[in-house]
Amino acid sequence: MRLKVRHETTFDYNQPTLSAIQILRLTPRNHDGQFVKSWRVEVDADYRLYRDEDPYGNITHIFSLDGPITTLRVVVEGEVETRNTHGIISGTAERLPVGLWLRNSRHTQPDLAIRMFAKRLAAGEGGAILPFLHALNDAVHSRIERDDAATTRTAEESFAAKSGNVQDLAQIYIAACHAVKIPARYIAGYSLDADSMSNRPHAWAEAYVDRIGWIGFDPSASMCTTDHYVRVACGPDAIDTAPIRGATVGGHEESCNVQVQVTAGRALIEE
Repeated sequence: MRLKVRHETTFDYNQPTLSAIQILRLTPRNHDGQFVKSWRVEVDADYRLYRDEDPYGNITHIFSLDGPITTLRVVVEGEVETRNTHGIISGTAERLPVGLWLRNSRHTQPDLAIRMFAKRLAAGEGGAILPFLHALNDAVHSRIERDDAATTRTAEESFAAKSGNVQDLAQIYIAACHAVKIPARYIAGYSLDADSMSNRPHAWAEAYVDRIGWIGFDPSASMCTTDHYVRVACGPDAIDTAPIRGATVGGHEESCNVQVQVTAGRALIEE
């Protein structure tokens, strides 16, 4: 499938900011189920964009601006050819050993409630890892009400509230995997179906299974990832994979408007 993505972020400052520095994780990489046909990053200001790579293998762009700045707009646009690999992810840029993806961050730390939730599901599947991962995907989807307007919270907070956005659901999934010693990580990207409903970037999780590798699970949709997904960045949680993250000097009362459009074209990769 050919997916066209346009992601526009506009920052407005109530008072002009003196300077800004931003790091962007907005550029996907090729892997066995994904080929980036074209992609561009554009900032509507006088800037120099430096391309780099973070410790997780994500493509980053860093830029700094001198003010006064009242508005800042970042646009990424491109086309990606995707193939349905039924959730199995291979050919990615792996910079860390699998075991490091067992580490919890503050946003994916499983509390007692999440640990008990995960262990009950694991016991119900007799300790089989792959059936557990599918059961967990369904269980998070059923238990946590999706709320795209919600502010991203920790896994513990959103699990207790029984509601959260797609980032929250992915972090709960990761925390539950860690509770039963399964490596798992957070994925930021786009989805043809999900983004058309929310007009925002999408998020899901990947879990590691011996002899299979990484598998993408989307608890917000209760399914494995397909050719409707564009994988952009991986990391421990929503903070470390944020599409745009940075700092400003001066100014305050920043507002941010995000608009994402994902459309499909004709399939270019035959199954």
